[in-house]
Formats: sequence, structure tokens, C-alpha cells
Amino acid sequence: QVQLVESGGGLVQAGGSLRLSCAASGRTFGNAVMAWFRQAPGKEREFVGMIRWSIGTTYYADSVKGRFTISRDNAKTTVYLQMNSLKPEDTAVYYCAAGRGWSFSGSGYDYWGQGTQVTVSS
Repeated sequence: QVQLVESGGGLVQAGGSLRLSCAASGRTFGNAVMAWFRQAPGKEREFVGMIRWSIGTTYYADSVKGRFTISRDNAKTTVYLQMNSLKPEDTAVYYCAAGRGWSFSGSGYDYWGQGTQVTVSS
């Protein structure tokens, strides 16, 4: 029903910035929620933030609040994750997800992208 493709990951020095993109295609509900998750090696998947497409309401995990910003481009059906002041602990594979709910859990989302690697070096 929905295809998600992430891009924009890479290697960055601590304190630097990256912007991740998640392009959506296929049938999408108007009230869909788009979320970002991340998973570091050997660790459980972690919620990063989410946005409601219809109105742009956002919510962020405490670990990234004030540093990361989620936005969307309706014309391009793309959601972005702007990451500033990056820290080594931000190193992870970042995934975008789509669902109908407003959930902090990965189980609340039906569609997932393939992930993009973000590595932050000191």
C-alpha cells in the first residue's frame, strides 16, 4: 500500500548536522502519522519523533528534543529529519515508518523504509 525510501545518511563529525529524507509513494491516509526510529548495533529500536501529515503536529523523544526537527513537504510527499548538534550516541540506522495511529512504539506502524546509516564520530 505504501512504499517508504530513506536517504541522506552518512558519516559526520560530532557537533555536525545531517538531514534525512523519507519519500512516500502509494496510497496514504490523510490522517497518517509518519515517524522516525533508530536502532544502534546490539540495541533495541528506539523512537525518535513523529509528525501528523494533516496538520504537522510533531512529538520528539527527550533524547533528541531541541536538536532534531521533523518537517514535511506535501508536494513531494516527503518527510525530513533535520539533525543538528549530533553526538556519537546518535549513531544508528534510522528508519522512517508510516501508520494511522499516534504511537511511540514501532508496533504501531504498518510500513517501514529500508533504513539509512548515520555515523557520528568524535
